[in-house]
Amino acid sequence: MNKSELIDAIAAKTPDVTKQAIGEVISAFTETVSGCLQNGDDVTLVGFGTFKTGKREARIGRNPRTGEEIKIAAANVPKFSPGKGLKDAVNAPKAKAKKK
Repeated sequence: MNKSELIDAIAAKTPDVTKQAIGEVISAFTETVSGCLQNGDDVTLVGFGTFKTGKREARIGRNPRTGEEIKIAAANVPKFSPGKGLKDAVNAPKAKAKKK
């Protein structure tokens, strides 16, 4: 699902809200989460999950084409830990469609 499909899915569940407003909210959400992670803060949505950052150490890699060793710099990487509610929703049995 891409951003426009997500906007359509949310719009179907909230008929009183415009797609433009939903798009603005999604953009504001992603910008806010990105900003918090840049500042080293975690973002926790109870029941859904936690966005946080982790450190990846510098290491030596290998160019797959040439086999040459390359230095890969240390980096902060975003991580997501799903909450219990999300895990339960993903593992819940699907409702069977009624046959006519």
